[in-house]
Amino acid sequence: MPFRWDYKQHAALAWFVLKWLAICLPLGIVVGSSVAIFLWALHVVTLLQWDNSWLLYLLPLAGIASGLMYHYLGREAEAGNNLIMEQIHQPGGGVPLRMAPLVLIGTLITHLFGGSAGREGTAVQMGGSLAGVLGRLLKLTPDETRILLSAGVAAGFGAVFGTPLTGAIFAVEVIAIGKMSYKALIPCLLASVIGDQVNTAWGIGHTHYHIGFAAEISSSLSAVSLDWALTGKVAIAAIFFGLASVLFAELTHAISGTAKRFIAIPWLRPAVGGCVVIALVWLLGTRDYLGLGVTPHPPDSGMICIESCFQPGGADWMSWWWKLLFTAVTVGSGFKGGEVTPLFFIGAALGNVTGVMLGAPVDLMAGLGFVAVFAGATNTPLACTIMAIELFGPGNGELLSSGFVVYAAIACFLSYFLSGSSSIYQAQKRDEGKAESGKPKVEEEELSS
Repeated sequence: MPFRWDYKQHAALAWFVLKWLAICLPLGIVVGSSVAIFLWALHVVTLLQWDNSWLLYLLPLAGIASGLMYHYLGREAEAGNNLIMEQIHQPGGGVPLRMAPLVLIGTLITHLFGGSAGREGTAVQMGGSLAGVLGRLLKLTPDETRILLSAGVAAGFGAVFGTPLTGAIFAVEVIAIGKMSYKALIPCLLASVIGDQVNTAWGIGHTHYHIGFAAEISSSLSAVSLDWALTGKVAIAAIFFGLASVLFAELTHAISGTAKRFIAIPWLRPAVGGCVVIALVWLLGTRDYLGLGVTPHPPDSGMICIESCFQPGGADWMSWWWKLLFTAVTVGSGFKGGEVTPLFFIGAALGNVTGVMLGAPVDLMAGLGFVAVFAGATNTPLACTIMAIELFGPGNGELLSSGFVVYAAIACFLSYFLSGSSSIYQAQKRDEGKAESGKPKVEEEELSS
């Protein structure tokens, strides 16, 4: 068949890209700058919490303050990430601007007083809120608004973790289980890259993790090679990662539902959750499971955290469970903040002990658990596989040539399948079981221009 250049189609595609570049440029700048402010403030309050341990005992009062703020000012913004997803599914009342400052303040309160939570939810909600405002200013159609909200999610996610490609894939993959709309992919990629670059321009850095196991097995191999015994161990570990993701999602929802059932006053629920967190600290005699848990403080303290999990002996056998419980209580009782960074902690700690149990490299298993538990809890295996490359691959060519990407994909996709219909996002569409379709579907009608 002779080649025919369809100039109308290509002109339409060029216009689509240019239009969304013009829209996503200001969105990425504003979201990237907002995330930079948030990460700076989060660092400040984390240091304050570390250096003033007595602040933990004010966590119940902080919960009341946060609860009252949302009770009187939040209204529909209380739904957080789920509201953004609902508006992407079916645009209606929109995402209010007040969501951004409320979640920012609420998350800082959580971390200042010692709650166990993350930061992804905050960045995503800020991105979605600001995207909603821009959509109303530009008087976009409902279909365009869907795309813009997804781009806001991508910008927030890409900026907060320094993973722009992951941010773009996550934004289109998380909306519905097993269905992706590629119509939104270019706007999401544009917004995510711009948001990440702006955040970096403000001088905000990200934690770097190193996996060194590749040097032991790649020196005599060429291209991408697999250790089949190790591949089997990765598959076994993925079972544990998937089960942990289910446990986290279901326990968090159960705590939230129980709190709503037995505590009629909404702003008292986080106060009770704060008391439980304090009791857990007393029970364990450690503060290692408070806050983000990314790095130790002071650096040589021997504290169990995500960084320590990449070293042999860097986690106890039950560290993953304690971080899971602390976070489920904190978030389930109504404190604000994301779940993703705690999921990284849970996965890395579980990977650490799984590596010891299976006789596999601890740093490799910690890295795989880091992304695989997240994949199972959010049903985003492709985004999490990409995240493994973006987080662990730069400057480590030996790792990438050792088959690491394949190991990451095995861990993420098996964890995803084993997590069933569980998800930390209740608004995530579950129209079809993960094993019910014989071929992947692309939901073109989900997002269109």
